[in-house]
Amino acid sequence: QVQLVQSGGGFVQAGGSMRLSCVAFGNNFKIADTDMNWYRQAPGMQRELVATITSRDNTDYAGAVKGRFTISRDNARNTVYLQMNNLKPEDTAVYYCKTDVSYRDYWGQGTQVIVSS
Repeated sequence: QVQLVQSGGGFVQAGGSMRLSCVAFGNNFKIADTDMNWYRQAPGMQRELVATITSRDNTDYAGAVKGRFTISRDNARNTVYLQMNNLKPEDTAVYYCKTDVSYRDYWGQGTQVIVSS
């Protein structure tokens, strides 16, 4: 069993920055051993993959956020982060961290990010 607990989020003006955190809990579960992802879901839209960090620390980003968002992790804290810079109103969404273990998906509880123009 894996539990992902998110923090961060809220209101920010366009051009501002925000950092989301996702702490993982679970027996012997280590984020260092698996891929971690951030997704987002805007109102009326499908959930979309925003960023991935692999167990080998390779990162990948959706085109819309490349160059503005950075995914990283602190293995000692079992925490993955999403640093979001130069935020735009179209970044407004509920953000989720996600991982999968033994072909089962685990999601964080979701964090609202609202970017005002």
